[in-house]
Amino acid sequence: MTATNATTTSPELYYTLPISQRSKSLTWTRTLLATAAAIVFATACLTINATQIGFLLPLRLLPFQWARQIYTDCIRFTKRAFGCLLILMCQWFAPTSLVISFEREGKGRFTPEQIERIVRKDQDGRVVSLDLPSKFVLIANHQVYADWWYAWCFTYFIGANGVHDSVFITLKKSLQWLPVLGWAMRFYNFIFLARSWVSDRVQLSTHLSALGKAAEQEDSPLVFFLYPEGTVVSKDTRPISKKFADKTGIDDMTNVLLPRSTGLHYSLRSLGPRIPDLKLLDITTVYPGIPPMGYGQSYYTLRSIFLHGIPPPTIHMHLRMFDVATNVPIGDLSKTNAAVNPRSSSAVEVEIPEKEKASFDVWLRELWHEKDMSMTKWFNGASFGEPSFEIPLRLRNKTDMCNGLGFFLPTIVGYVCSRIGK
Repeated sequence: MTATNATTTSPELYYTLPISQRSKSLTWTRTLLATAAAIVFATACLTINATQIGFLLPLRLLPFQWARQIYTDCIRFTKRAFGCLLILMCQWFAPTSLVISFEREGKGRFTPEQIERIVRKDQDGRVVSLDLPSKFVLIANHQVYADWWYAWCFTYFIGANGVHDSVFITLKKSLQWLPVLGWAMRFYNFIFLARSWVSDRVQLSTHLSALGKAAEQEDSPLVFFLYPEGTVVSKDTRPISKKFADKTGIDDMTNVLLPRSTGLHYSLRSLGPRIPDLKLLDITTVYPGIPPMGYGQSYYTLRSIFLHGIPPPTIHMHLRMFDVATNVPIGDLSKTNAAVNPRSSSAVEVEIPEKEKASFDVWLRELWHEKDMSMTKWFNGASFGEPSFEIPLRLRNKTDMCNGLGFFLPTIVGYVCSRIGK
């Protein structure tokens, strides 16, 4: 399409145009909606962070176990509120749906009986939740920077109450000082890395081991996001992936970048011994409108989605699931003491034999080749195969809407008072 197509393309199909070919001007209605979206998101984030700093942080500083537990529970509640906010932003300003499908033939496949058990519907036949495990590492291909947004929205529909209050992510260390959002992410116990693997590997293993041990002891959910490609597919990253493939003599990918196995390997070795039933959930994500071998950021950015009001009409997510202990070659961890966090490079989880590294690297690369082929299949037929299930990104009830808007302080105050009263 050329730039002149922007004036002739139906508004409902603007998502098929690259952002550079869309009209730069906004109507008054769209300008008002964009302003409202920015105000709602900023106000809710400020409210969440102000609650964390002004009300919860003092509890964290008290030298009592009961205060520490109340602090942890309430921080989890603010994370749940943020997850609801992400859904609410889609519901009000960028309506879309998740189209969920399940692998039926290859690695990580689901049986028809498993799919029937997992997909929960209401009396009208609408999908209301997915009965998936609550402790898992989520990996996916990385097409656009909004991937993490929609993945977090996906966790809202896992189980009857969602696991969106148990999401953990790794981020660049510099982001922790970002006003409001960075401060909130520190309260959420996200993992900030300096991008120096010599020091990061011990910090990552120690942090994840502590999270895994706590989740198992408290029988609470844990969801860890990781994008093995490290960055989105773009005109800058695609040549780097091909150059590495040519240099090492391995096959390059068509729709994705070659995955980096190191971070995922360390993560699974740290969490696996602490969570015996840990699962690896692999999601292949495709957005309508992005052509084969196209670059996602040319079609979808957070700005174009929420301010310009051109979201993807659907987000297709194809699921594969693996039991980490039995189906993923993470290596020999028989000498790991699950009760102790690794605190040095000599720990079993951190010091990985080269043979085990190579084995895991091959396994992940094969997984990514299968992902690449399934995306090509989707481009040829706009489907990963049947059955598929559509879930509109909408909150379940008004309580979640109030929480997403930041109207949760009375609930937190009531909870704290009830705990102190005991």
